[in-house]
Amino acid sequence: MSKAKVYFTDFRTQIGVSQGMKLQRLIKKAGIGNIDLDGKFVAIKMHFGELGNVSFIRPNYVKAVADVIKELGGKPFLTDCNTLYPGSRKNAVDHLMNAEVNGFNSVTTGCYVIIGDGLRGTDDIEVPVRNGEYCKTALIGRAIMDADVLISLNHFKGHEETGFGGALKNLGMGCGSRGGKMIQHNEGIPRVDQEVCRGCGRCARECGSDAIFYNEQKKAWIDESLCKGCGRCIGACAFDAIENINGSANELLCCKIAEYTQAVCDGRPCFHISLIMDVSPNCDCHDENDAPILPNIGMLASFDPVALDQACVDLCQQATPIRNSQLGDNLAKLDWHHYHDHFKDSNPNVRWKETLEHAKKIGLGTREYELITVK
Repeated sequence: MSKAKVYFTDFRTQIGVSQGMKLQRLIKKAGIGNIDLDGKFVAIKMHFGELGNVSFIRPNYVKAVADVIKELGGKPFLTDCNTLYPGSRKNAVDHLMNAEVNGFNSVTTGCYVIIGDGLRGTDDIEVPVRNGEYCKTALIGRAIMDADVLISLNHFKGHEETGFGGALKNLGMGCGSRGGKMIQHNEGIPRVDQEVCRGCGRCARECGSDAIFYNEQKKAWIDESLCKGCGRCIGACAFDAIENINGSANELLCCKIAEYTQAVCDGRPCFHISLIMDVSPNCDCHDENDAPILPNIGMLASFDPVALDQACVDLCQQATPIRNSQLGDNLAKLDWHHYHDHFKDSNPNVRWKETLEHAKKIGLGTREYELITVK
């Protein structure tokens, strides 16, 4: 496979030229105009940030991308799927309110927000995974699969499990429905915290496997011999009494993320944008964000999500760590085991190379790229 083209611009601007304008120039130079967008529904997959987190991508950048799509005749909408964990984005009502509070609405971005997997995270479609080794099919939010074109708009940052969050994480995990996230995160069965359970019966009504029963105290329990691990009960519970406790090893999670990305991208036009800024040590799914571990680096775009993530990784590894950060604190410890890897030195238990290696192996893209600077 030949080298992929990855386009890059930094955050420096001249008087009269905004960063939004630079982003528009970047994506046009990278070839977004070569996609037939005329009259097409265009899903802009992004992360709206958990309430309390302020390191997510600002709406201004989103509007810059949406305006280019509309200029080319497309019909853009912003989208993400509900989370598996309890939080402010676990159902469409809370998720939409979360997006609104964090500044994402039709005025600030120029397009509407549609939650990809519906009200409770159960509106999904089973999609084949080409060359999948761990997942032969993937459960993807229906609205995302209904789109004609997919644009991933990523806040490139650290991550406490996968090392970094970029295009592959945004698409693979982010486009999975609750059931899809359950499959990626574990090989097991959710558990009911009976001290929290109210015995309302909602989880049993939502269960597609008839695996939920109630004891004499009207507390739910799950028959593991019947449960298929779809995660619907987690979304159904209004009291956060059901949780996923069986985490896969990080390297397996990385491979599944690559395969889910393959499923969501395969067979339709896709374009990928990453902003390396506010590089927090952990995911934007946290309801807080620590100080950035690295300085703001720039904006990148490519048709190849693997090459894009690799380019972002390389630029981050070349950057000088910020001293007053989680990464800087670790490196300053006299007894610290230096990994010479900014992501592992920030979060030592992470695995990230497996994501890129497996994505290349299954034909999603290449790790070889040509970095083209756009002024």
